[in-house]
Amino acid sequence: MRLERKRGVYEKYVKRLLDIICSLLFIIAFSWLYVIIAIVVRVKMGAPVIFKQPRPTIVKNGKETIFDMYKFRSMTDERDTEGHLLPDDQRLPKFGAMLRSTSLDELPEVFCILRGTMSVIGPRPQLVRDMVFMSDKQRMRHTAKVGLTGLAQVKGRNAVTWEEKLYWDLKYIERVSFLSDLKILFETVAVVFTRSGITDGENATALDYGDALLKEGRITKAKYDALQACARNLIAEHEGRR
Repeated sequence: MRLERKRGVYEKYVKRLLDIICSLLFIIAFSWLYVIIAIVVRVKMGAPVIFKQPRPTIVKNGKETIFDMYKFRSMTDERDTEGHLLPDDQRLPKFGAMLRSTSLDELPEVFCILRGTMSVIGPRPQLVRDMVFMSDKQRMRHTAKVGLTGLAQVKGRNAVTWEEKLYWDLKYIERVSFLSDLKILFETVAVVFTRSGITDGENATALDYGDALLKEGRITKAKYDALQACARNLIAEHEGRR
C-alpha cells in the first residue's frame, strides 16, 4: 500500500516555520537544563549520555522514512552472566524513572525538531519493530511528521491500549490545524505535571506492539518472528545509509 494523504497549507508550510521558532527558543532558554541533566546522567549512569534509536517518521514516495531519535539515557546496560541485557524494570534506576515520569528524558528530541525530522505536535515516533505490526490503515499515521507530543499522549499516553493509541493518531491526521496543535500543547503541559500515563500499569515500560499482540494471542509466533526479522532488516538498511 502506498501511504498518501492530502495536507493543507498549515501542515505543509506554517507548521515547519513554527517548529523552527519554538525549538530554537526552547533550546536557548533551557540550555542550562540540558547541561545539568547531561552531567547528572554521566555521573549516575556513565556514558553515553544521549541514547539514539532509529524510529519511523513521515512518508516519502509513499513509504516511511527512518531517522535517529535522541533522548537522555534513562536505563543502564546491566547484563546477565550470558551477556544478555536484563529486563527493563531491572535496568531503570530511580533517576532514570524520574527522567521518564517528568518527560525530561525527551528534551534532546527538540534538536530533532530543529533538524526537521520531528515536529512539536504529531503522532509519537514508535519503534521500527512496532511499525511492522501495524495495519496499512494504522500506518497512515506516518503521513504526518512525528511529534514531541500528540493527541494520543494527552488521551492517556501508555495507559491506553495500542489500538486506542493508534486510533487517536489517526484522528489527529484527519484535521491538522494550528488550533488543534495549540490545544494539544496546552493539554500536554497538564499531563506532564500530573505525570499521568507513564506506564501501562504493569510494566516499567510499555509493551512493544508486537509483544502485546503475541501476549493477547492475536498473532502467531511464526508471524511475530517474521515481522521482527523485517524490522531488523529495515534498521540494518538505515544503519547502512548513515
